[in-house]
Amino acid sequence: MMHVEAPAAGHPDSHPSPREYTISLPVFEGPLDLLLHLIEREELDITAISLVQITDQYLQYIEQMERVNADHLADFLVIAAQLIWIKSRALLPKPPAPPEEEEEDPGEQLARQLREYKRFKEVARQLGEREQKGLRSYVRVASIPKSQGSIDLGGITLADLVAAVRQALAVAPPAPPVDHVVRPFTVTVAQRARHILERARAGQPFTFRSLLNEAASRVEIVVTLLAVLELLKRQAIRVYQEELFGEII
Repeated sequence: MMHVEAPAAGHPDSHPSPREYTISLPVFEGPLDLLLHLIEREELDITAISLVQITDQYLQYIEQMERVNADHLADFLVIAAQLIWIKSRALLPKPPAPPEEEEEDPGEQLARQLREYKRFKEVARQLGEREQKGLRSYVRVASIPKSQGSIDLGGITLADLVAAVRQALAVAPPAPPVDHVVRPFTVTVAQRARHILERARAGQPFTFRSLLNEAASRVEIVVTLLAVLELLKRQAIRVYQEELFGEII
């Protein structure tokens, strides 16, 4: 049994506070404040302390008083609440500890490392072959662009489709004669870009289709497209499209 002497009161008529009030238990005798201190430091087992005995002794103590001090009573309630909380935490079952991860079998670990080594060795061999062949660049496959899942053709009739095909065939360049001599192509991207800028500075909007109609060959169509892209990159012109697959202006 642990025995601790209670401190003497400062005045013979004063009542000790719960922090100075002495209790007597089978495993402890001394101030209530010291009991809480020892329990918090785990120098006393809270499960061996009877909170009922502590409460009964304090009730008998205050019954002998002519007048109960509210501050002393509040101090006792604070200490009692702390003791109840500590004891309930000690008595309630604790959550199970998380299961420990099983250690990997040394044989499995070695086999896994050998598989990884074999995979990296094969990749290194392929890279070495490419370097010997002078293939030092690698193709980066672009991701599939996002597009509409379906196109609403509810307002398109068969007559509209036939008219669109006829319009496309009407602007197609005529087939050259059999005895036509192919001459070197002289139109450049810079020339087509200057022509497009001249039309744009005229102040009248025009369509991309009208530029293609001026082309005399497929090569000139490609050159026209490159000129438009170059002007867009330099922000020399602006284009817009009111609807999907509509005219580019």
